[in-house]
Amino acid sequence: MSKPHTIAIPKGRLLDSVVKYFTARGMDIRFGSRKLSAVDSTGRLEIYKVKNHDLPAYVHHGIAGLGIVGDDTVTESGHSFTRILTLPFGGTRLCVAAPKGSLTPGQLGGTVTVATSYVRMTRDWFHRRGIPVKIIRLGGSVELAPVLGLAPYIVDLVETGSTLAANGLEVVADLGDIKVRLIANPAYFKLHYREIAELADIMMRES
Repeated sequence: MSKPHTIAIPKGRLLDSVVKYFTARGMDIRFGSRKLSAVDSTGRLEIYKVKNHDLPAYVHHGIAGLGIVGDDTVTESGHSFTRILTLPFGGTRLCVAAPKGSLTPGQLGGTVTVATSYVRMTRDWFHRRGIPVKIIRLGGSVELAPVLGLAPYIVDLVETGSTLAANGLEVVADLGDIKVRLIANPAYFKLHYREIAELADIMMRES
């Protein structure tokens, strides 16, 4: 068998879904205690478990030829990749949220202050609509920003909306759907496109 493909997968909310997805297609992945790398049961993949926001850097610099990551993380990284597949799990929405009863950003008529981890996507969305925006970068728990008076609006990923509701917030605008993708380093893809196509065929099979 040829040398396994190197692939970075994210720790956190997507990890279990990624492992189950591969396992259901005959590529069982088992990380040893405290291990951050593994080879799947077929020897097809060498998997690196990395922090989500670091994953684009590993693929961009060729440490991993492939990666599984959300659109949001790719866009915020500023790097360009070859998109191979859209995966059927982990999808969510990126939304503007504010205290219940708030105006939408376009109704304010002035600069909107927004707290978010998604600075690039937020700036682009507001600029495309001609809405002046001041962005406060936060690393997490952005729902607290309106509660504590840091910013009246936030931009964050929304799945069920339960966390927003628990903090008295509601969605006031959608920035767009976020999908989970199989991506490749462009140079790696050119060198291994046939093998990657075979992997993609396996990944597209029904479990």
